[in-house]
Amino acid sequence: MTSKDSPSSEVSIRAEHLSKVYGEFVALHDVTFSVRRGTVCAFLGPNGAGKSTTMKILTGYLAPTSGRASLAGFNPSDSEQRLLMAGRLGYLPENGPLYADMTPRELLTFVGEIRGVRDIRAAVERVVPKTGIAEVLAKPIGKLSKGFRQRVGMAQALLHDPEVLILDEPTSGLDPLQIREVRALIRELGREKTILLSTHILQEVEAVADEVVVIREGRVVFTGTVGALKGDESLENRFYELMEAKKEVA
Repeated sequence: MTSKDSPSSEVSIRAEHLSKVYGEFVALHDVTFSVRRGTVCAFLGPNGAGKSTTMKILTGYLAPTSGRASLAGFNPSDSEQRLLMAGRLGYLPENGPLYADMTPRELLTFVGEIRGVRDIRAAVERVVPKTGIAEVLAKPIGKLSKGFRQRVGMAQALLHDPEVLILDEPTSGLDPLQIREVRALIRELGREKTILLSTHILQEVEAVADEVVVIREGRVVFTGTVGALKGDESLENRFYELMEAKKEVA
């Protein structure tokens, strides 16, 4: 997983020299990495490192100041390509917006209609057991725990059976049992989909990821396998070494 992938490597997600500037604040600086098809990649870094900004650019929610992104072969900065890309992408933003007055069943039906899902009932029946929301299908979303709201968000992201999933802090705010269940779901989905998930939790990386991109202060400081990141040290020691290093690694 590098910027030098061969044409046969089937890259699903690519960031090429992405920068994002707000006035005098540089949120991203020359961010370059790629994720091969069928890989679960953890996007690791402390809060404020630039993870969410990068994901918003990859999904077309933000335009980069410079650089280029591609997802499933489409350019998210191009309005026509972004619409085509939407059918291949499932996106779960951190604290994603849900309609509090709707029930999960109503929300999934609504999302299915917007996305043009042919058999909405079958799609709902497919994602409900995967995400464990059967017991709350008829309850207002506003009355659900954060754990169940997160699962509902995951269900809507999976409804159209996308080939690429981008998950921003998918276990944030969940209790230990819910975290375990969501991680198990991510591992299961990773058998057939490309997944990029942001996290600042080291245990999450070891639990679900094949590969990892580490970002610090808007700059990528490592790309590679989880094993390569650890080397002969613990993941925690290696991560903090990267966070404290003065040398910039592009």
